[in-house]
Amino acid sequence: MPVGLVVMKWDERVGTEITAKYPDEINVTDKTLMQVYSTHEYSGESGMISLMVGSLNIASYYTGPDKGYYILLLLNLDDDPDAYEGGLADASRVILQYIDNDTIEDQIANLFRRISVYPTLNNEQQLAITYQDEIKRMIVNRLREEGVVTKSELMVWLKDKYKAGFVDLDAILIELIKREIIKEASVKGMPSELIFLTNDVVTIRTPPLSLIEAPAEKGLPTALADDYMTEVKKFFQSYRPSEEDSLKMIEILNDPQVYETMRLLRTAIVTKSDLEKLKKKGVDDVDDVLKKLWDAKTIQVFRDDKNNEYYALLSDFYLNLIFPKYMFSVIKKDYEQKSKSNQVLVEYLKVLEDAYLTKKAGKKKAVKRKLPTIRLKLKK
Repeated sequence: MPVGLVVMKWDERVGTEITAKYPDEINVTDKTLMQVYSTHEYSGESGMISLMVGSLNIASYYTGPDKGYYILLLLNLDDDPDAYEGGLADASRVILQYIDNDTIEDQIANLFRRISVYPTLNNEQQLAITYQDEIKRMIVNRLREEGVVTKSELMVWLKDKYKAGFVDLDAILIELIKREIIKEASVKGMPSELIFLTNDVVTIRTPPLSLIEAPAEKGLPTALADDYMTEVKKFFQSYRPSEEDSLKMIEILNDPQVYETMRLLRTAIVTKSDLEKLKKKGVDDVDDVLKKLWDAKTIQVFRDDKNNEYYALLSDFYLNLIFPKYMFSVIKKDYEQKSKSNQVLVEYLKVLEDAYLTKKAGKKKAVKRKLPTIRLKLKK
């Protein structure tokens, strides 16, 4: 597990300068900082490097010359630095967002915890971190409209649209490819690589079905079962899905303590003493977690006739990938309007077919049928 996080900047007058670190007692010598700086300078590019300096195992992410910050993750000797690359890349934009406002000290502890658990995150957590990133959402939203765009055009567009900081497009695309949201490919005759949308992201609140179907079996006294059902119905009668609400849910779920609590609440209706047991799993401040879930209208508290409190999910949250069937209409429209070349459209159909079959194979189904195809008479 990582032992510390250091944010460093190069100053022409004084050399390396630490602007933030966690925990406070972490000590990194100027000599070590200079070695990190020199190694990045040798490559001359933004991105991650790993190096051993004495007994220190370091993964360092450079934001590039525009901002000039170095984010050092200090690891144990047996840790694999490559396992933290995605976490460092995601954290770098958060760090730059807050460092300009002199509020990084308020964020660095939580960022350290997020990066530390990154290699152990499940698919839902990794997707939550991916979709919370503003630049990645911008790319997904554009591809929802167009399906495919050239990499060079995407770079120019992002620089124009994203004014808040630097854009390491290669690192961003690598993460989206890992999550199977996009695919990058070359097509003969195109001046740049093409970026295709292969899976879309769906975010929506859902009723906690396993709980409301048998609340007594999940820990709620039978006398409170009707009250529970009433509260869930009341919530979903007024619920209207929105990106703003989804992002609020994703933000709190990206807090490791909140997520660990949600994992328990998805399986049972619990008491405060049950929740206190989560301290063994890193949930140090149960009251703070409950406040976040209450403010997000995710939990409801019920009391029995002995004044015992029971904490139950009011709404769960669904975050997953879906195959973008709607893209066939986009492809058809592009063909009819001749807004994209036939070669690009044919390649996109192949990419979608591969994505579809891969998704089916991942569900352990022997899928040999092909996608429903669009009958286009494409001229060679």
